[in-house]
Amino acid sequence: MKVIIVGLGKIGTTILASLVKEKHDVLAIDNDPEVIYSITNNYDVMAICGNGTSYEQLLDGGADKCDLFIAVTNSDELNMLACFAAKRMGAKNTVARIRGSEYNDESLAFMKNNLDISLVINPEKLTAETLYNLLKIPSAINVERFTSRSFEMLELMVKEKSVIDGKSLIDLRKKISEKFLVCIVERGEEVFIPYGQSVLSAGDKIYVIVTQSGAHNLLKSLGLLQKECKDVIIVGASKTAHYLSDMLVKGRSSVKVIDKAADKCDAFIDGTDNKVTVVHGDAMSQELLIEEGIEQTDALVALTGQDEENILMSIYSVSKKVPKVIAKVNRNELTDIAENLGLDCIISPKNIVSDIIVRYARALSDTIGSKVKTLYSLADGAVEALEFDVTADFDYTGVMLKYLELKKDVLIAGIIRAGKAILPGGDDCIQAGDGVIVIAKGEKIYSLSDIIK
Repeated sequence: MKVIIVGLGKIGTTILASLVKEKHDVLAIDNDPEVIYSITNNYDVMAICGNGTSYEQLLDGGADKCDLFIAVTNSDELNMLACFAAKRMGAKNTVARIRGSEYNDESLAFMKNNLDISLVINPEKLTAETLYNLLKIPSAINVERFTSRSFEMLELMVKEKSVIDGKSLIDLRKKISEKFLVCIVERGEEVFIPYGQSVLSAGDKIYVIVTQSGAHNLLKSLGLLQKECKDVIIVGASKTAHYLSDMLVKGRSSVKVIDKAADKCDAFIDGTDNKVTVVHGDAMSQELLIEEGIEQTDALVALTGQDEENILMSIYSVSKKVPKVIAKVNRNELTDIAENLGLDCIISPKNIVSDIIVRYARALSDTIGSKVKTLYSLADGAVEALEFDVTADFDYTGVMLKYLELKKDVLIAGIIRAGKAILPGGDDCIQAGDGVIVIAKGEKIYSLSDIIK
């Protein structure tokens, strides 16, 4: 597909890198010459230095013929205007980053419909939703929810001398009544799809598919259940913190937000529920954190604009035995360092958005038999988890799974039929109208038919 991206900040560059890997024809537009120089040196793409709303530059870039136009500058209004212009010129699909808190669901729907924007993304709100899920299931390193809401994928750490340390998957299934599927194991540099005889070891990261209703019982049976976080400290009075605190307050959690900038604290107080406690202070100070109750809190979420600060205060929080610690880290090179220092729960807003854009791009592809509804990149991009809607022209409906010749390192992990979640066995089959969850290692899957040899 022909794709144009306007705005090459952290999120725009991550989207560009992902779409280049998907082998799309990408053109980049940014008004900073240094950014354009960096992009053309690091990626095999064309680039224009200029304004994403200029008719002449959009025409030069081929906006009138592009399949997907993405505007992710720091200005909501510029993004909307660029998408509107591109759509009027002939762009088939447009995506706008709109993150202003003044745009509620009603106003966003109005803008989307009247400006003919195909997809609106709000990175801060998406990140807050991810954080909220983690605080509700604190036993997990990460929680991914599929569109159907029937299944969850939990990323868990196998701890030394835990119930699952040294156990084979077949033994675990015999002992645990709740149905589940360990679909990926990450062991050091190795990533693999396990089988029944695979034995889990301390230090493994495992990705487990379970029904949403069964997650609590499964974690309890595995000896991994932690209580829901009801007392939360958020460091950094950001847009993400605003969305997250609103969600937590509605969920009856106690929330304290700390920021060293007085103006940010004032703005946060003006724009949020009065049930949130806002503290003006530097959370890099151990004395301040102790004074504000870090030793008693259920969770600390580090959301400052500095990755290094988020990592350091998170490490300190782990040393103070805070049950759940989450750090926002955007720089890939710092993510590895943070994990080596003992932080296992790290989120990256740019990667969350990138997954959504890649999924959307695949859904636009001309496919037979299915459409991509959800896509997650896992294990540092080594594995993908996808959810497909099965259409009537899928060639293998009604065929028992045990008779399907799947490609190597591909797994059918779940079926959703009429709202019911099915962890499939060999005698199950796929039917038109089903939702199907697929796990694929080292393979780009664009349609459900791609999983068959």
